[in-house]
Amino acid sequence: MRPSTFLLSSLAVFGAQAAPALPKLNLKDIANPAAALESLSGYFNLLAAKVQTFKARPAVPVCDLSKAQMPMINGLPPPSAGLTVHHVAVGRGTQNYTCNADHPDAAPTAAGALATLFNVSCIASISQALLGKVPDMAVNFVYDVATTTGSLGPMTLPVSGHHFFLDSTTPFFNLDTPTLDIGTVPCAKNNSAPAPSTAAAGPRGEGAVPWLKLTAKDGATGGIKEVYRVNTAGGSPPASCRGQPANIEVQYSAV
Repeated sequence: MRPSTFLLSSLAVFGAQAAPALPKLNLKDIANPAAALESLSGYFNLLAAKVQTFKARPAVPVCDLSKAQMPMINGLPPPSAGLTVHHVAVGRGTQNYTCNADHPDAAPTAAGALATLFNVSCIASISQALLGKVPDMAVNFVYDVATTTGSLGPMTLPVSGHHFFLDSTTPFFNLDTPTLDIGTVPCAKNNSAPAPSTAAAGPRGEGAVPWLKLTAKDGATGGIKEVYRVNTAGGSPPASCRGQPANIEVQYSAV
């Protein structure tokens, strides 16, 4: 029987049938290569430290989601009473926007998101610090949602499912994969909070999108009640539409 909670990242992608391709790190295409390398270095340094710590322990770490904790929620309402963490994923994909050429000084209009969700529940149960480094690292790797499956930068992880929008206000999570069968959930935004000032920028310097709390709409399956997007990296639109194409895809990642 499935637990009645769901704390999850807000990204995923339509399943691709092509053979997996590992994302690449093209520093020449990144606005701030030093920051990208620092994020990558921070991830690997912390990973190495955790490996050494676990080597010294008499028992292998257990993938126990009861040990997973939310990060500093930064103004978001906490999970509702009685709910427990059911799944944690890191998403990698794009936040999408549109522009009207007749209004170049207007701000881009949000047009949903598309990304792939990767299962990091075990990482969340072992190290929140390491989990928080993953989006910062992953957002800098070249990622094509049509061809890249099973890889999150240098990490190879099980795919949790797919995320897209049913309409302009309804994000949808399809987590009924052959291996997980967690459920599906259309959502509504419950609340949002700005990303911390320390949040990682996207590859072209885009600011981190806000953190979100979403609540399930009618039709959700698997007992899923709430979805959180936290630890965001990149994804924010340009300040105006001047010089922008009609459709804008901004790279981002999140827990």
